[in-house]
Amino acid sequence: METDPAAAHFERKRPGWFTAHVFNPLVAGLTRMGLSLLGSRVLEVRGRSTGALRRTPVNLLTLNGERYLVAPRGETQWVRNLRASGEGRLLLGRRSEPFTAAEVADEQKVEILRAYLKRWKAEVGVFFDGVGPDSPEEELRGAAPKHPVFHLTRAS
Repeated sequence: METDPAAAHFERKRPGWFTAHVFNPLVAGLTRMGLSLLGSRVLEVRGRSTGALRRTPVNLLTLNGERYLVAPRGETQWVRNLRASGEGRLLLGRRSEPFTAAEVADEQKVEILRAYLKRWKAEVGVFFDGVGPDSPEEELRGAAPKHPVFHLTRAS
């Protein structure tokens, strides 16, 4: 049985105690207050099983006028929920922006992953197994299946 690279990556890259109990709650709290750290937002998406709204801090990447969410840890719950619903909201303070999401194919991720790592490598580099913004295209292509990426379109 072949394992999904993003799911296998997620199982190996669980966040450490500091990330789970200090860093993510701090970023989420600041974002809820309306302070964005390098593009941080709170992603709100419906749970695929319960239908309950789930929130998690994310880094919103803007590249060439387009907006993306990258899953540095792979097949997370927010990735599964966003795949199932195809839509969500980005929250920053009291502002709420609904969007629709389309998953980006692996062969289209190289430029997106490079830009994401250029901006957030200090925060998420550990999840990329040594691949960085200056890595050759071949290494970024190799990392692509482990990191789901979603293209966001503002909902009307």
